[in-house]
Amino acid sequence: MATQQRVGVIGLGAMGMGMAQSLRRAGHLVNVFDVRIEVAHKFAAKGGVACSSLEEIAKNSDVLVSVVVNAAQTESVLFGDGSAHSACAHHLKSGSVFVMCSTVDPAFSVGLEKKLNDKGLLYIDAPISGGAAKAAAGQMTMMTAGSPAAYEKAEVFLNAMAGKVYKLGGSAGAGSKVKIINQLLAGVHIAAAAEAMALGLREGVDAEALYEVITHSAGNSWMFENRMAHVLAADYTPLSAVDIFVKDLGLVLDMARATKFPLPLSSTAHQMFMQASTAGFAKEDDSAVIKIFPGIELPKGKSN
Repeated sequence: MATQQRVGVIGLGAMGMGMAQSLRRAGHLVNVFDVRIEVAHKFAAKGGVACSSLEEIAKNSDVLVSVVVNAAQTESVLFGDGSAHSACAHHLKSGSVFVMCSTVDPAFSVGLEKKLNDKGLLYIDAPISGGAAKAAAGQMTMMTAGSPAAYEKAEVFLNAMAGKVYKLGGSAGAGSKVKIINQLLAGVHIAAAAEAMALGLREGVDAEALYEVITHSAGNSWMFENRMAHVLAADYTPLSAVDIFVKDLGLVLDMARATKFPLPLSSTAHQMFMQASTAGFAKEDDSAVIKIFPGIELPKGKSN
């Protein structure tokens, strides 16, 4: 039975921790690994197993969920430096499923599926969206693509982690393409929200009043409502950093460039995040893209 399969989670960041908690809450015994071993032990203190190495988690997982930052980290998790045998692909047993949740170039995901299939391993392309709170509640969205055999083994775990599991194709690539389109919209909406708030500040409009009106008007977006609240609070703690959108909008443009498809808004938004990054805001919350606008005084937060 699928429920007897063993599950592992690699990467206990804002999303990965919530996903592991959702699996545990659903009654699964969850193996976890993070380079910050103390974070893994903190999770395991409430149930689960903290693995000390990639080799250990791979040997003890039939379905392995990877929630690392990017393609390079995914490659490292699976194959190490190409010569080391401590990475996961060397120790997953034949027929195991690798679930890849990072936002990557779709071509990378297609190639990864082939590499793993050649080793007798199954693969699900499964980028995620929704933020840390939805991940912790088991209500995030997964944009997945994979073979029927992979779904048969992994579906019970996918459903435990996500409120919506979209099946977008029978092989890798479709999930990553849909996620990249989502990131196009997210990045452009954040950039537009910052531009609108910056213009309001420049024109002397009360920031709180502007936020109240826009969030109850047709011009509102989820990103304006969420990210401009960070600006009003002067809280640039990186829930999603500026450099995430340097990367993700870069992937958007790369995908479109391959077929010579024009993306004027995405290109402009990417340049805005690049400017914010090089200005010293790379690790701040992505709402810090508003800091590129000259001649405005940003809110200082109610506590100041």
